[in-house]
Amino acid sequence: MLEIDGSYGEGGGQILRTTIALSAVTGRSVCIKNIRAKRPKPGLAAQHLESVRCVALLTGAKVEGLKLGSTELTFSPKEVKSGEYDIDIGTAGSTTLLLQCLMPAAMHAKDVVSLHIRGGTDVAWSPPIDHLRYVMLPTIAKMGYDAHIDLIRRGYYPRGGGLVKATIHPSDLSGIVLKREKIEIRGISHSSRLPEHVAIRQAMSAREVLAEEGYDAQISTECSQYESTGSGITLWCPGTGGSSLGERGKPAEEVGREAARALLEELRSGASTDVHLADQLIPYMALADGKCSLTTRLLTSHARTNIWVVERFLDVQFEVEENELVWIRK
Repeated sequence: MLEIDGSYGEGGGQILRTTIALSAVTGRSVCIKNIRAKRPKPGLAAQHLESVRCVALLTGAKVEGLKLGSTELTFSPKEVKSGEYDIDIGTAGSTTLLLQCLMPAAMHAKDVVSLHIRGGTDVAWSPPIDHLRYVMLPTIAKMGYDAHIDLIRRGYYPRGGGLVKATIHPSDLSGIVLKREKIEIRGISHSSRLPEHVAIRQAMSAREVLAEEGYDAQISTECSQYESTGSGITLWCPGTGGSSLGERGKPAEEVGREAARALLEELRSGASTDVHLADQLIPYMALADGKCSLTTRLLTSHARTNIWVVERFLDVQFEVEENELVWIRK
């Protein structure tokens, strides 16, 4: 049984999600100790419990230590099973973080895996659903990942209530060399249970900031009446995104400006991928048949932690040069 120290690197939930995903892919049993040791409240939180439970459901895994606050967990998977799965994270737990854990495993099923996931789609400390749909998914599709993600309704903190449908087909990944592509900026400014002008003002302020740097942007607005109240905006072009969420007392204009500035910071670097996409790609690069490479503005602690976990499961080696070029050797 492979043992993983959950206190390594950033010492958060990322180690758990990547470890469980790769355990499911490889069929290798794992024991994770010191789970989320560097967080204010160490151990498994409700969202992490749901991630492990869902991958266990897909793989028929035997799990020990699956309880709130647990700092040690053993996970022994069997074969990844196709089929339809209904998942309710509860409240505003992140649907995108759950999919981070499920997607590498689901592509190894013999047939289609269909996931209906309820929870938060646009919440703090996690990628917004539009980054997953329009930045992450198109990138791994170039490697051969075959999936479609539909946003049925958004869910904001604290009520949640969002719904996402993911349809994932069996996939074999090929190596890829990612380079900066032509910059064509698109975006979605969205709100729920708020006046229509909120989403419009977010979009207008984002366009103004981007125009100052010479960029045009096609930003659509989406005004809805979902279960939860909230707003946000995500901007993207190939391999790169920037986003911001609304909150009580925060002007809509500032939300739009934050998203635009985040995107511009990535674009100015000239890198092929934004810092968040880079760390999410690490497991897929390791699972691909062939050499992969990318450039990123900054190799985050999440990315370095992901590399550390992946190299313990798979016969791969990541190398980093001063220009932040990352590639893998097998």
